[in-house]
Amino acid sequence: MLKLQNSIFGILILCFLAACKKDGVEVIPDNDSPYYSKIPSVKVRNYVNRLFIDLLGREPLDIEMNAETASLQASNVSVAAREALINKLMTDAIFREGDTSYTLAYHKRLYELGKIRFLEGIAEDELIGEANIIKSDAFSDSLAGNIAGYEENMQAYNKMLAVLNSRANYQNGTITITQMCGHMCNNSIYDIINMNTFNFVNACYDDLFFRFPTQAEFQTSFSMVEDNVPGELFGQSGQNKDEFVQIVSNTNECTQGIIIWMYKTLLARDPSSLEMSTELLLFSTNKDVKALQKRILISNEYANF
Repeated sequence: MLKLQNSIFGILILCFLAACKKDGVEVIPDNDSPYYSKIPSVKVRNYVNRLFIDLLGREPLDIEMNAETASLQASNVSVAAREALINKLMTDAIFREGDTSYTLAYHKRLYELGKIRFLEGIAEDELIGEANIIKSDAFSDSLAGNIAGYEENMQAYNKMLAVLNSRANYQNGTITITQMCGHMCNNSIYDIINMNTFNFVNACYDDLFFRFPTQAEFQTSFSMVEDNVPGELFGQSGQNKDEFVQIVSNTNECTQGIIIWMYKTLLARDPSSLEMSTELLLFSTNKDVKALQKRILISNEYANF
């Protein structure tokens, strides 16, 4: 009798387990959810429109909108299809109407975003005009025999050139994104926006780190910039304004600032603690902004899917 009860109990357990198992379902890692195929066309078009604006600074032409929407829908808006479109907008060098090429427009857009972040969105012709004025002053000093004035103005001119050339230099891979940021807060326009050393130091921390300095950081930074007093910040030594900018633009906090900047720009929010720790591991090694942006842009949160 006991054996019969045990057998019945065993059969019931097997039936229960069989009922809990989904028939014909196999879990495949990283497989796209079936609901992607049911995403309305208007959402796909909105996604394409947003990608063009965020990466190129413009809306897609009708022919681009229709082609890219059809391509995404043909692939059920898969993550792979999204990534392919993003790669195209970032790297495609084929001539495009109104852009010269997608990759040129992408790097110009990133440069313009940098000017918005650090230089209040100053127009390019104003930057060029300021550089020409400084160069003219240097030439006048040279003619007058004012060697000190000439050298000072040429240093200021070269800093303006570093800003103006940062787009092409970043595109060519000769500078990193953090170096571009450093150029944008070490020039005469940034000094005009943030007049005096007190404002300059606070602005550098806020613009690069999205926070203000501690009292100890401020005192060291102020003395370094204002009086050329040797000091140590973030484990690095410096004793003038240029070295201060070099230090703060080459810190882990500046790297965090880039991540915060991209999240604020693309998702209108700060990264979570988990997102920040994950991105720091991925981004810190090569400062690859394209890869950082791509991880955000392929997400369902960004796409609103």
